[in-house]
Amino acid sequence: MSQNSSLSATTPPRPQAGSPGRLVRKTAVELVVDELRDRILSGAIPPGSALRQELFAEELGVSRLPVREAIRQLSAEGLIDMIPHRGAYVSMLSRAEVQEFFDIRLRLEPWLLRLAVQQRNVQDLELASQVVAQMDTAEPEQWGRLNWQLHELLYRSAQRPAALAMVRALHEKSERYFRFQIVNAPIRQQAHDEHSALIAFARHGQAEQAEVALERHIAEAADQILAIVDHLLDASALQEPA
Repeated sequence: MSQNSSLSATTPPRPQAGSPGRLVRKTAVELVVDELRDRILSGAIPPGSALRQELFAEELGVSRLPVREAIRQLSAEGLIDMIPHRGAYVSMLSRAEVQEFFDIRLRLEPWLLRLAVQQRNVQDLELASQVVAQMDTAEPEQWGRLNWQLHELLYRSAQRPAALAMVRALHEKSERYFRFQIVNAPIRQQAHDEHSALIAFARHGQAEQAEVALERHIAEAADQILAIVDHLLDASALQEPA
């Protein structure tokens, strides 16, 4: 949507769950959630920005109630910070945090994948291929969850539950940054190709090739996300008063 769009206009219908063929329109809350999420992830509302409910309600052509509920939902997603006695702010980004997450991933995940390939599970690899297909059309808010599902399927036959739990925690903490990546970088085809290559190496028992490919995959994702974070932080700094 554009920044000046009104949400009171007629919206595209979507299929209603449990009722094949029947269509239902999005609620005002869902529309506000989509609009605010898009603006935050694209950087149109920079990190650290205050979110004024009355201004958004007026601009989007809705009451303050759906805006308030949308902010609550996006706070649960980690995109908005609710600060007592101050209000709602777009969550800040941390370059150092991103760098640390990916540094640890680069040390743990290639090792896990090498072990997993040596004890590969064909059923897990088939499921991984299905997840890759889902990621091709996933919404940004689904990307991080599916990305973790894929990597978990690739690693879990390594039978290293403590290490896998550490990697899961890193992926969960990185989910917000994955959303910025999928919105701001044309990575769907690249991700599809790289994930498919990892699965192919695993199927053929090529542990060394899989390990090298995963190292490259993680390093390139880190470069992309760090570049996006730098851009968003620069944009935020430019909007700060002198």
